[in-house]
Formats: sequence, C-alpha cells, structure tokens
Amino acid sequence: MAPLGELLAGVRGVLLDISGVLYDSGAGGGTAIAGSVEAVARLKRSRLKVRFCTNESQKSRAELVGQLRRLGFDISEGEVTAPAPAACQILKERGLRPHLLIHDGVRSEFDQIDTSNPNCVVIADAGESFSYQNMNSAFQVLMELENPVLISLGKGRYYKETSGLMLDVGPYMKALEYACGIQAEVVGKPSPEFFKSALQAIGVEAHQAQ
Repeated sequence: MAPLGELLAGVRGVLLDISGVLYDSGAGGGTAIAGSVEAVARLKRSRLKVRFCTNESQKSRAELVGQLRRLGFDISEGEVTAPAPAACQILKERGLRPHLLIHDGVRSEFDQIDTSNPNCVVIADAGESFSYQNMNSAFQVLMELENPVLISLGKGRYYKETSGLMLDVGPYMKALEYACGIQAEVVGKPSPEFFKSALQAIGVEAHQAQ
C-alpha cells in the first residue's frame, strides 16, 4: 500500500459523511464511532479543508451540530451541507409552495417557506409521521397537480441507530413515485449537485477532494 502522503497527493479537501461514519444516532444522542472524534480532530489540524455532508432530515443543522459537539466533535453549523437548507433554496428559486411530509425536528428549517396552496410535495425521513393518513395526503396533493413535483431529502433505504436498522425516506419516496407515476427530485446524497455545493463551500474542485 502506498504511503499516506502519496495517497493524498493533490488532495485539498475532504468530504465526510456523518451518520454511520462519525456516529450512530439513537436514544440519548447516539454514540460516536470508535476513533471518529480523533480522526476529525486530526483532519482539522491538517492542511486539508473539511466539509461535513449529511442526509439527516429528522434534525435541523443546529440540533445535529449540538448533538455532535456533545459527543466531542469539533464541528460548526457552517461546516455542514444538509438537504433541508438546499431544498429551501430550490423552493425559493422556483416559486414552489410545499406540502411538507417531514419530521417535526426539521420543520424549523422551513419556517421562511410559504406552504399555502401547495404546488409540490417535500418528503423527508418523517419517522413516526409516515402514517397512512399523511402519506395519502401527500399522494392527493400530487395527484391534483397538473405537473406534480415531488422533492425528496435523500433516497436512502435504511440507516443504523443504536437500537438497530431503521427505514429511511427512500421506500416512502418510491411508494409515492409508483402511485403517482412520477420521478422524485432528490436533494442530498447521492445527487451530484449536492456534492458540488459542498465542494463549492470549501473552494475545492472534485478532483482535489476525497
């Protein structure tokens, strides 16, 4: 195996995932994955620029960062690229008024968004709010639109918590796609635009990042 210096030749920045890489979420704030706090600290001390990328859509960035800091991570809200703020920017740019099928923990991210007379649906990892009634309400909104728009904050199948594996937003997104005969617009990983925005935030080109 090549020395670390050779492997990082030409690299100016690092994009780090959070859930399942730095920590496992769960009751009591979750737990840091062994060695992750120290690894982030070492990267911060290096010449590399660091950006955190997450599909977390049950918590606001402020809540997520507060949780990570309590676990010992050196991280600030301004260093995190998350799907909810990115979705809000898209909604404003396109004049979209969403019906929100989201977790209460991330609702504050949409406080400045007009949700009257919805002309699209935004779906995220809503957890216990993924009831039949709420899914059907989102379905009805989409079916009443001439050009239905479904925006999904990520499309993961499942993720890991300290209590075990949990269904993510992807299966519910797919249900609405199938029922309405449409394709969702994904904001978050693995969307190329999501990673581009993270790289732009640290002023690094794709070929210069790991």
